[in-house]
Amino acid sequence: MNPMPSLSDETNGALAALEPGMTIGIVGGGQLGRMMALSAKYMGFRVGVLDPTDDCPTAQVADFQIVADYDDTAAIRALADHSDVLTYEFENVDADALDAVRDRVAIPQGTDLLRVTQNRIAEKTFINGHGIGTAPWRAVQSRDELDAALAEIGYPAVLKTSEGGYDGHGQIVLHSEDDLAQVWAADEFPQAILEGFVDFAYEASILVSGDGEHYVTFPVVRNIHRNNILHMTLAPAEVGTALEESARALAIELARGFKLAGTLAIELFVTNDGGVLVNELAPRPHNSGHYTIEACSSDQFDTHIRGIAGWPLEQPRLLSPAVMVNVLGQHVAPTRAARASHPEWHMHDYGKAQVKHNRKMGHITVLTDDPARTAADLEATGCWSGESDQ
Repeated sequence: MNPMPSLSDETNGALAALEPGMTIGIVGGGQLGRMMALSAKYMGFRVGVLDPTDDCPTAQVADFQIVADYDDTAAIRALADHSDVLTYEFENVDADALDAVRDRVAIPQGTDLLRVTQNRIAEKTFINGHGIGTAPWRAVQSRDELDAALAEIGYPAVLKTSEGGYDGHGQIVLHSEDDLAQVWAADEFPQAILEGFVDFAYEASILVSGDGEHYVTFPVVRNIHRNNILHMTLAPAEVGTALEESARALAIELARGFKLAGTLAIELFVTNDGGVLVNELAPRPHNSGHYTIEACSSDQFDTHIRGIAGWPLEQPRLLSPAVMVNVLGQHVAPTRAARASHPEWHMHDYGKAQVKHNRKMGHITVLTDDPARTAADLEATGCWSGESDQ
């Protein structure tokens, strides 16, 4: 596997670091691209974005937008020709299309990280290959292989397509043989992965950022999901020194394995015996890291931009504990109605044109000395009521 190049490597030494006034092109124009762009603008960079939706969240804060599909090779070439560095804000980007423009523009993240994180089998293989634990898993491509894997792993388990799917899409939970009726027909069986359930105490995550050579980490945070979508993040997770150190060590190990440039998110299971397993990777800033904007000395978007721009990275410090809660479509009206009585709410709206149920429309961060109490206070407002945790 070719590791990620630093900016200097990627340009054969022609460009060690971006200078203010140079242009960063972002493939993908959602909220992550928007917050990347805001960080880039603080540092004086120009920003372009490629996204099929006109006036997308990133375009609202960028210098220019190319309106085209993500797999439009001519559009990616146009973005490359108008940029000094390209980055991406989500993992379902066409890696081949990016590779095709690397003679025109630097892509410090490379495409190997993208290829690994686009395929769950490749991702688990990479993680395990670095001596890091995951849930038990087997690659399955037929009903016979599924039956054999279930005989090994047992119920309950979750069957996932090896590529595509997020926030619970493309997944079938198997509690018993009765659930096998939901499984794909023999002639439609995709490349898939069967994962055993992990008896975890809670879900957590850690962010690591790099410039291709040096790596910094953010604190381990605790995540609460509802309907397979992140609901709330409590920072820090208060996991104890030993677990914090082991999570940090695995994050640095994975970052070194990729020669990471930019930010990588690592979703974790904390087990009941105090161990830690990797659930999955995201080759970009992450929803669970939004708290860093207010709560850390450098946020996950700053370190992403600095990492791909070849600027030095400082180890971020947590300046205050914090709670971040997502604002989905159904939460927009109640949170806006409650805003007047909550000056402590740092409100972020992503500028999406259409409000939809379960669509991420924004988030709220609260700085606090007591994250558990603040989480309870947020729930007590009723803005997020009517949905159960999982």
